[in-house]
This record gives sequence, structure tokens and C-alpha cells, in this order.
Amino acid sequence: MQFSPGTAEMLETLMRWRRDVRHFRTDPVPAPVLARLQQAMELAPSVGNSRPWRVLLVESPALRAAVRAEFVRCNAQAAGIYEGEQAAAYARLKLAGLDNAPVQLAVFTDLTPQAGHGLGRQTMPETLEQSTAMAIHTLWLTARAENLGMGMVSILEPAAMEALFAAAPCWRFSAYLCLGWPEFTDDTPLLHRADWQKNTAMPWQIR
Repeated sequence: MQFSPGTAEMLETLMRWRRDVRHFRTDPVPAPVLARLQQAMELAPSVGNSRPWRVLLVESPALRAAVRAEFVRCNAQAAGIYEGEQAAAYARLKLAGLDNAPVQLAVFTDLTPQAGHGLGRQTMPETLEQSTAMAIHTLWLTARAENLGMGMVSILEPAAMEALFAAAPCWRFSAYLCLGWPEFTDDTPLLHRADWQKNTAMPWQIR
């Protein structure tokens, strides 16, 4: 398969407009679109073809409320490390789309998957969690190609999330994802636009 230069340009555009979305409309995402997102996630690479990601579609209002409460608790703790104007700037940031996102996914990594028979992870077991991260990124780009937005809620305690979802002992919490139609699109990260942290280049180093 040979791709045209236009494909590379389109991919760059897609990645440029892939943002961590926190402002969602409440419109539902049609089932066929969700099915395409799930299929795309299955195309992600994984160590030893182990496919260790375990995705829970969170529709229970009680579970969603519990996740939001955990976010509020953890966010209050996180805010405590800042002082003065930086603390005020942190308080102004919108750090989660939990209130309006119509689709919410709890993603875990199975640390002992039978698939792959241990290939490729004996010296680097962290490649299982890296595989889940690549699957999430694949989902993120596909969602953007569907004109959806996605955001990751990272201000959560992993052990609390594992307990909340009664995860198997071999599952590790990887991410909580909010997915839906964005209120607006932007090619600049919100944290950059809010002057919290600029998108700075990280050049390759030569050794």
C-alpha cells in the first residue's frame, strides 16, 4: 500500500486538531459511531499482540457520580500544592468534562493477559500499559476524525478507581475518558491558551 503526500498532510492536520476536550455538548453519540471507534481501537499495536486494554462503558448514573466525587476529592488535594496567583490560575482551569460528556469510558490494563503468551514483556512488563496508552491514542485520533472530542481525566486515584469498578486484581487503572461532541474545536491546547503551560517543542537529541 502506497500513500499519497495528501495522506501525510491530512494526518498532520488530524493530530494538530486533536485536543484534550473538556467542553462537551450532551447530544448522544450514535451507536454506529461508537462501534467504529471500538473497531479502530482494535487496530492499535500491542506488545506480543497481547491486547491488554479492558474498556468499561460507564452508563450507570451512580458510578458516574462516584467518579465525579473522586475527581473533586483529588482535585482539591492537587490544588493544595499551589500558592498565590498560581493557585488562583489553577482554580480557573476546567480540568474535566464529567458533567456533560455523553460517553464515559473507564480503561484498565490487564497485567497478566493470556494473549501473547508473555512475548516481548519479560524484561519490560511496562509495555503492557504502554500498549493500552497506544490504544487510547488510536481511539483519540479516530474520534477526532469522526468530529468528536475526547478528554482524559487524570486527577483520580488509581486504587480508588479500581475499587469503585471492582476491578480484577490483575487489572490496573489506566485512564478515564470523556467522549462526545465538543462545544467548540481548537488547534491550541487549552493549557497553552490559558497560559498555564505552552506547547514547547522537544527536539531529538543526538548521542
